[in-house]
Amino acid sequence: MHYHWDWSIFFTQAFPGQTYLDWILQGFYMTVGVGLVSWVIALILGTVLGVVRTLPERVLNTAAIIYVEVFRSLPLLVQLFIWYYVIPEILPFGWGDHIKSLNPIAQQVVAVVMCLSIYTSVRICEQVRAGILSLPKGQTHASLALGLTRYQTYRFILLPISARVLMPPLTSEFLTIFKNSAVASLIGLLDLAAQGRQLVDYTSQPYESFIVVTALYLAINMLALGVMSIIEKKIRIPSTSQEAK
Repeated sequence: MHYHWDWSIFFTQAFPGQTYLDWILQGFYMTVGVGLVSWVIALILGTVLGVVRTLPERVLNTAAIIYVEVFRSLPLLVQLFIWYYVIPEILPFGWGDHIKSLNPIAQQVVAVVMCLSIYTSVRICEQVRAGILSLPKGQTHASLALGLTRYQTYRFILLPISARVLMPPLTSEFLTIFKNSAVASLIGLLDLAAQGRQLVDYTSQPYESFIVVTALYLAINMLALGVMSIIEKKIRIPSTSQEAK
């Protein structure tokens, strides 16, 4: 089959004052924005839940376990549909009506951000829990014996130390959240993947469209990997680094 390559399609006018390249860039910005916001929420929520799961308080621990097991058991796509179609219908105090009064794009962004952040938070929760529990219990006992409160023990001792162990899995989660954001197209949000597919529909040039989309996804992941690598080097214990050996 003979295929006619035409890279000039990206500079072809799609609408007055807008080229097909603008579509791709809009999808790129949407993917990056949704991914970053979701990551911040997931990291905060997952860290808090991970700490709660290591506390001796049974009620809080049980609530965290239920949260983790529920959202870990549901596929990402199912959670997206629940947040977009179901949650606005069952929220009390008029919150659902407020969400439904938003413009369609805002509704889609809210649903995708909530879905990605909750889905990722349960994975981060388990990683934080495992990181804290991997530390010797003597560190906790020594901190409490020195007069630190439990909050101070976690804030200044346990979390900073476990963060060095958690950086590789957290990096993987950071990369994954951008890839998972592609499900947004299933509820109509024009992220990078959706814009690529729309470009194919309008131009009938699938190779050029998805080569550029693939390159931009790689750029996002390489940039995210670079940022996380810098953070990992900053918090690394010098005596345990490969350079010290």
